[in-house]
Amino acid sequence: MAVPEDLLYSKEHEWVRLDGDSATIGITDYAQNALGDIVYVELPRVGAKIEQFGNVGVIESVKAVSDLFTPMSGEVVAINDGLENDPAAVNREPYGAGWLLKLHLSKPDERNNLLAPAEYDKIAAE
Repeated sequence: MAVPEDLLYSKEHEWVRLDGDSATIGITDYAQNALGDIVYVELPRVGAKIEQFGNVGVIESVKAVSDLFTPMSGEVVAINDGLENDPAAVNREPYGAGWLLKLHLSKPDERNNLLAPAEYDKIAAE
């Protein structure tokens, strides 16, 4: 299971790539593997304001339907439109082409509520 060192993680198996006051968010390799073949992703609209750990959408696989949560607060500035036609990109590249959304952060200090890679690795291994 891949746990990139340059990301932060939530207990709900989302990852965050920070770049100044922007964040790219997706689900972890562990999460996509647990879900199985992803067939549908519902994401918030651009412009939506979301709160840390709030429900922001749904991800559906052949096995289950799961809620998506955001690891940080902010305004949605982009969604991965490519997932509409190719939701399986989340399975193939959860940390690359399978990203879900991008935020303009409203509370950058919330990063302190997230897990470092080693901490997340322990949770995922349980």
